[in-house]
Amino acid sequence: MTTHLVDAAWDRIDRWLLTHAPRTFATLAPPAREEDIRATERELGLVFPPDLRASLLRHDGTRRGPEALRFDTHDRLLGLRDIVESTGFLRAVAGDLDEEDAVGYWAHGYVQFGSYEVTADGVAIDCDPHRDTYGTIGRFFDETGTTFGRSDSLGAFLTRLADGLESTAPAGPVVFAGRLIWEGPCERLPEWEHTGTPLPGPDAEPPPLDLPEDPSERLKVGYLYGLGELGAVVATAPPERVAEAAGKQARRLAEETGLAAYPELAKALDALDALDARHAPARTPPLDGPALLRLRAVKAWAESRGDRIRATAAVELAHAVRGSAYRAVAEIPTLRALYVPLWRDDLHADLGSPPLPPEPDDTFWALLRNPAIDADAYADWYAEAHPVQD
Repeated sequence: MTTHLVDAAWDRIDRWLLTHAPRTFATLAPPAREEDIRATERELGLVFPPDLRASLLRHDGTRRGPEALRFDTHDRLLGLRDIVESTGFLRAVAGDLDEEDAVGYWAHGYVQFGSYEVTADGVAIDCDPHRDTYGTIGRFFDETGTTFGRSDSLGAFLTRLADGLESTAPAGPVVFAGRLIWEGPCERLPEWEHTGTPLPGPDAEPPPLDLPEDPSERLKVGYLYGLGELGAVVATAPPERVAEAAGKQARRLAEETGLAAYPELAKALDALDALDARHAPARTPPLDGPALLRLRAVKAWAESRGDRIRATAAVELAHAVRGSAYRAVAEIPTLRALYVPLWRDDLHADLGSPPLPPEPDDTFWALLRNPAIDADAYADWYAEAHPVQD
């Protein structure tokens, strides 16, 4: 086995996390005890490969939560108790399958050491020395079963993780507020030529932007899910702060995509910047006004060229200039995430860089009292779970 690779990789991983992502480093558990490892092996009826044992002797997994250490496969590192639970669950599932379906799904010697958690998917190591895949790393998918070939050993798997952390490539890790976040590779914005094309005439029919009739329509909580703890900041910030952040986000998006070069949109963004949300209501431009017509034309042009980023940008900018501040500040950042790795830092700054709360859970949304956000389903759930005693 390659236990020397395991130790060397963990040295690099620990050092990088301690320096760059201390909140994630703090979630790593201390080493497992030898006697606990042996007890787990007896409980599972197998013997761990030396690499898995060496890794557990460095860290007995990581605690749950958004700060937890996850591999670049987005699987959380499991400790002994979680290994027993997840492996036992998959054994039970495989045991309920007929013999034909069970082949390749989950074998007795497989051990899951990383879990995706949202589903039963995760990374596995083969602990059966009688198989050619012994000690190698595979991945379990709930729909298709287990396939090996991810890495020849856990030492190699962890070395790849260390390489990824230390990488300066655009698809490398992102750190926000001291925690590690694995992002997908960012897209490159297609070329965009501002041609000075005149606005569509009265006979033209550019595609609609599917905007709500009322820009102040309450925002569904689901729109804020992708923002993590920043979603809680948006939900609890003063409305004027949200409006200001929406304007800044819209300006960023328009400039990055080149759409700010259109005078109709530039004028609308200037008007948005000048608006004092504390004393003046947002002025809703008509759907056939210059800014909205321009954005409808942009959407049609972008869609005809397969430019989904600018097609979506046209819709999000329309939300912003019409005064849908909560919708804009929720959706523009997740669009920018396709091509800007540090979009969270930008949004945090635009919101005034307040202290970050924990990532919101169902109870947070249930107790939220913001008339601009529709959290009624959470409030109903909470009321049923916590009835008022007479």
